[in-house]
Amino acid sequence: MPDLGGHGSPLTPRPAHKLRLAAPFPRGSLQGMDTYAAVCASGTLRPADKRGSTRFDHHWTDGGVDVVTDFTGAHLLHTAVAACVLNDLYREAQALGVQLDGVRVQAEGGFNPDWSSGGIEYRVEVDSPSDQGSVDRLLAVVDEVAEIPKALRAGTSVVRLR
Repeated sequence: MPDLGGHGSPLTPRPAHKLRLAAPFPRGSLQGMDTYAAVCASGTLRPADKRGSTRFDHHWTDGGVDVVTDFTGAHLLHTAVAACVLNDLYREAQALGVQLDGVRVQAEGGFNPDWSSGGIEYRVEVDSPSDQGSVDRLLAVVDEVAEIPKALRAGTSVVRLR
């Protein structure tokens, strides 16, 4: 698994003119759990080192989105959260008139011994010339409307068809 953050990591963001971290990433409910992380990044916050990264075309970004994660069910679940949040940031930014030069979303979560989810946490970094209040409002709107986190928060059934 590639290193998903820190000095020298393929996901260490390039210098950004106005980098905003939505919240620090201490492990709240995940403290002491093995976690499975995924990172989705675009624009100025895409990883400089592309090893271990997969690029996807994206409607709202010229350069697409880079995804760095392992291919396991746990990692892909968290990739869905990170990708949804990134996508919705661009969609809602357009509606709110907030310019985004780059976005990086890291989602991670752990599992209980019975493999039920121990929760998923995510953090967002935004590179934007917009004022902090506008960026904060954008982050709050996306946390409310992002479809994958919303569906997971509500719970759902998963049924195998025969």
